[in-house]
Amino acid sequence: MGLTLAKVTPGAPPGWLLGLCLTAAVTVAGWGSLLIRGSGWWVGLALSLTLSGFVMYSLTRARLALWETLPPREVRIELEWERLFPAGTDPRKVSGWGVVRRAAAPSSELVGQRIYVAARLARLRPRPIPSEVNEVVGRLQRLPKSPAANTFDGYLAGVGLNFKLTQARSVRVVQEATSYRRWCEAAQRELSRILGFGLQAHPRLEGIFKAMVLGLQRELSEEQQVWFTQTGTLHLFSISGMHIGVIAMALHGLLMACRLRPWAIFGLLVVLLWLYVDVTGRTPSALRAFLMVFLVEVAFVLRLPRSTVSAWVASAWIVLVFDPMQLFSASFQMSYGIVGALLLLGLPLGEAWNRTLIPFRSLPASARSWKHHCLAAGLASSLNTAALGLSTLLMSALTGVLYFGLLTPGALVANLAAIPLASIAILAGLASLVSGLLGATHLSLVFNHGAALVLWLVVRLLAWFADQPGVHLVASFSSPAVGFVALTGLIGLLLVGFHFGWSRRVGGFWPPFVYTGLVLIVLVSYTPVP
Repeated sequence: MGLTLAKVTPGAPPGWLLGLCLTAAVTVAGWGSLLIRGSGWWVGLALSLTLSGFVMYSLTRARLALWETLPPREVRIELEWERLFPAGTDPRKVSGWGVVRRAAAPSSELVGQRIYVAARLARLRPRPIPSEVNEVVGRLQRLPKSPAANTFDGYLAGVGLNFKLTQARSVRVVQEATSYRRWCEAAQRELSRILGFGLQAHPRLEGIFKAMVLGLQRELSEEQQVWFTQTGTLHLFSISGMHIGVIAMALHGLLMACRLRPWAIFGLLVVLLWLYVDVTGRTPSALRAFLMVFLVEVAFVLRLPRSTVSAWVASAWIVLVFDPMQLFSASFQMSYGIVGALLLLGLPLGEAWNRTLIPFRSLPASARSWKHHCLAAGLASSLNTAALGLSTLLMSALTGVLYFGLLTPGALVANLAAIPLASIAILAGLASLVSGLLGATHLSLVFNHGAALVLWLVVRLLAWFADQPGVHLVASFSSPAVGFVALTGLIGLLLVGFHFGWSRRVGGFWPPFVYTGLVLIVLVSYTPVP
């Protein structure tokens, strides 16, 4: 609430006023049991956190009032790269953002600022890697304070950037990247080479395989990106919760099979997952998924109750404490929104369906054959999968319209088929990497070809599915603010329903579905697909 209020407020209040309010709120939180009859401590706590969020936004964005009238100008800066976007068709072009380490007057106020840079490299210069410091010359432009969320400027402002440097050129390397980042870059090339064993004759499948396992979306062709976007399955190629979850479960099972102690399993799993996150580019979605897995594993080691909802909330809070601006990024909202829909609605809905649709109720368990057990297990799995798919469709429908201008009704069917197959391909990729690193190249060949066969099936299905009418619609809200209010309302309904156990007195499981349907009918406008 504090972060959101600060973003929509035209001007921040004086620092001394915020400090005074924060002190008063903390006092109420500490002495609430005495001031409000022992039950109002949460009032002060909520007020403290709200004001803290307000202050954190102002400090993180660090936007000076005089910048609002600053004209574009040429500057020369020394930039330490933090995040680099995938290379395009021109290998001499590089884009991403970094931190300004040095700037000559009158641009010295840029020091410490994170800015976006789109530059051209000198001839025969290798692409920079994170932590490398370059001297860059370009045209400095101020980003709008609150640009539209579905624009590139909105994306940059959402991660806390105030400036962008365009028409730039990288003059020279001031400082080489750290040894660890160079090792990560070399490790990524080696892993990419292992995943390509035996697939050189099928470059399109090789590219999809590398994109899915290592998050290298540059390996996808333009046609493939269109297919995956229109069917709502492009998330399969961003290292996120699905990738980290599948790999974490596989590694956890493997380490348990080695009969290691819980602390040893925890240590090895955390180290291996962190290396995977770092080698694949340390994207925000991968970091968030790693944090959730880390919290669940901590509970496992300490033998505490493992609550996935608690891990979801705690990880979101930790992320916002260290990087408050992530709240306004599409990646954060979609990641935590979809995971929240899975945990708050999908799992309870699947359990309710399984309780209601129990097969062979009149048949004693001792009289059931293996066929009965197989049918019951298959039905339970199908019901759980359908419940999870429906719950994620609610969140992805609103965020897809808000950020991408697309409503993908076919995403439910496409993901029900693609996610299990993609999980198999990720597991095969993990087995191939382990085999290749151990020198068992022949096993890598087997796993690579197995994954390629699965991905061939995925591509054929999605290519056919993308051509069907009604799979995707061009849609938009009248304004981004309407979309954010609608998204907030859906999250509120999920929390209320989960709090009351989805009982009939609050409408059961129907309110989120009815609400989303009304939003899509009343608040969204549609354009015919050409």
